[in-house]
Amino acid sequence: MENYPISKTWKFLVLAALTIAITVSLGFFMYQGSISDITLQVEDEVIEVASKAKTVEAFLKSEGISIEEDTYINVNLDTEIEDNMNIIIKQPKSYTISFNAGDLDIRSVHSTVREILDDQGIVLGEKDFTYPELHKKISSGDKIELFQVEEKIETVEDVIPFERTVNKNHKLDYGVVQTVQQGKNGLKKSQYKKEYVNGVLRSTELVKEEIVTKPVSEIVEKGTNNLIVTSRGNTSYRKAVTMTATAYDLSFESCGKRPGDKYYGLTASGTKVRPGVVAVDPKVIPLGTKLYVKSLDGAKDYGFAVAEDTGGAIKGNKIDLFFESGKDVSNFGRRKVKVYILN
Repeated sequence: MENYPISKTWKFLVLAALTIAITVSLGFFMYQGSISDITLQVEDEVIEVASKAKTVEAFLKSEGISIEEDTYINVNLDTEIEDNMNIIIKQPKSYTISFNAGDLDIRSVHSTVREILDDQGIVLGEKDFTYPELHKKISSGDKIELFQVEEKIETVEDVIPFERTVNKNHKLDYGVVQTVQQGKNGLKKSQYKKEYVNGVLRSTELVKEEIVTKPVSEIVEKGTNNLIVTSRGNTSYRKAVTMTATAYDLSFESCGKRPGDKYYGLTASGTKVRPGVVAVDPKVIPLGTKLYVKSLDGAKDYGFAVAEDTGGAIKGNKIDLFFESGKDVSNFGRRKVKVYILN
């Protein structure tokens, strides 16, 4: 067999064809088997994964990760995989938010209280607070309690009672009390800051107090003079009462009896009627009480007397004075007297 030499052109064509074939095969092989390094963060767990997947969706399927409707992912599912890609996935979790009005079940991909509330569009007031606290992380199924804090300023009006001052007056009869100055209550306004948590009062703080009207003290004088000046000298007494006085005698018009009638001339006490005997209401002045009857109109005092009689018309602060003369009865009429109950 004879050997024929190969031309240089043919050799070049063969080498070029081989080079193209090798390049195409290698490129196809590299395309089919390129590997990308991916950082995958699922919740708080971070892993490094090498993958041949072309898209994010394909990558997640290859890793067995399902994506729900409200799952958070930082890239679109149809995004092509790139080397050193960072993929973050947060699955929604169930929580309960407890309000003053009731509970609300929600889902959120976040895990801190603040992020969960922000995710739900819940804005807290300046003094509102939560349990757990805003920076705390919670787990699926946990409850967040919201506490609404409300401050109110309330004004309260209080009466300031007046004081009563009692002064002794030796010029006044014993037991007599007279008002020198009328008492008047004052008024105080107080402002309180009240803090309510979910409608329940938690604290009260006095912030302002104002005396609107000062009270006016009541001033009274109490008589201490228990002596009266009589024809017998100074006589002590234990009580003085102003009464309406009338007069009676032994006439039929006065006593309803005539001489010879039973009990004519006798008192209710069974004693003989005489000057100095007076008729009283026993509920006011007991029978047998010694008295001194003083005139209040400048006339002569009736003087010393004894309560021994009664009368159908003598009730309450009334007294009937006995006179022997009908003329004296007529002249006396009806007038005010001061009756001293003697010791």
